[in-house]
Amino acid sequence: MKEIATDDRQSAILLIDGQCLLCSAITRFVVQRDRNKRFRFASLQSKAGKRYLLESQLPVDDFYTFVMIKDGRTYTKSNAALRVFRQLNGLWPLLYLLILTPAAIRDRVYDGIAVHRYRWFGKSDTCLLPTAEERDRFVKDGILAPEKEEAQDEK
Repeated sequence: MKEIATDDRQSAILLIDGQCLLCSAITRFVVQRDRNKRFRFASLQSKAGKRYLLESQLPVDDFYTFVMIKDGRTYTKSNAALRVFRQLNGLWPLLYLLILTPAAIRDRVYDGIAVHRYRWFGKSDTCLLPTAEERDRFVKDGILAPEKEEAQDEK
């Protein structure tokens, strides 16, 4: 996998379905509980998302999976989700204990939710729009810029 430009705080990139309302809610959930800003986000459908998928040797048209890229390694589905919980503030890291459940079982549950998520939670024609405070957490065109540079660009 190619090196991706990051700032010192950044440790993981989460790729989400930008049109899924459940995925948008999960993104907001993570942002609110990630006080140390360990996670950055990109839509699977975006230019950046497709680039990360290609670099991770994953299909660029599979929007049924959640992807976490950390330290040059790629995690998907329940493995990705549990690794995210492990790094959140509060009691959420306790959910990481579910990693002891065989991946085949965890991913079967994950796939069941993924297949029905549009029907259960809805779908948007547009991707999640981050607030001004969240904007530095989202990858733009596959480049993670340090917060200072982004702030200067906005002036």
